[in-house]
Amino acid sequence: MEEASGKQRRSGLAIVGMIIGILALLTSLMPFVNNISFFVALIGAALAIAGMVSCARGKRAGKGLAGIAVAVNVVAVAAVLMSQSMYGAAVDDAMNGPQAVQSSEGDGKREDGEPKPADELAIGSKVELENGLSVTVNEVAPGLVKYDGTEVTRVNVTYENNGDEPVSFSSYDWKGENETGVRSDTTYFDGEENAISYGDLSVGGSVSGNIYFDGTLSKVLYFSSPIADDPAVTWTVA
Repeated sequence: MEEASGKQRRSGLAIVGMIIGILALLTSLMPFVNNISFFVALIGAALAIAGMVSCARGKRAGKGLAGIAVAVNVVAVAAVLMSQSMYGAAVDDAMNGPQAVQSSEGDGKREDGEPKPADELAIGSKVELENGLSVTVNEVAPGLVKYDGTEVTRVNVTYENNGDEPVSFSSYDWKGENETGVRSDTTYFDGEENAISYGDLSVGGSVSGNIYFDGTLSKVLYFSSPIADDPAVTWTVA
């Protein structure tokens, strides 16, 4: 019948490749699901290419359909890669928290006239974050002694909320780093005064207080997210 009618059947591979490509494209922007969509689109593209080869050899009709199927699957792969890059950046932003946008230290500039980066600030510098919160390390006072005779350093800090919504603050936002590069969390000091604990700071509000670290410090680090790997701001202790 096929020879008598002079018509060729459409390539089944091209049709299947098109269906797979459409499914992959429809799911390419869905988080997690698009991990599967990527491989589905690769399979669809392979089937469509095989169908195109079959059509080129004259065994089946539907060369145009096969070409469209290849294109749809390629677009699906590109959409998956683009969406995963976008979602990855959003996750990184959420994990790292608001980053520094500007700092002020006297004139806020280095000797070469450029603004100082947020990883080499002097004590007393104020840093504004993306969410409008400003943080300042006002003073670092080493030489305090615990009940057991170990040395403690007091750090006085200030939060100011110049943003549009309340923000939280906590002593756990901070870490100290000694001259060997060891980072440590805040410690309990039996003689502590005006210690920062935790809370929410309303718009326009400010709070100052002390945090304490064991030993002496070479750097004071502020983390704008509890799960951030790197500090948003670093002050260097002279």
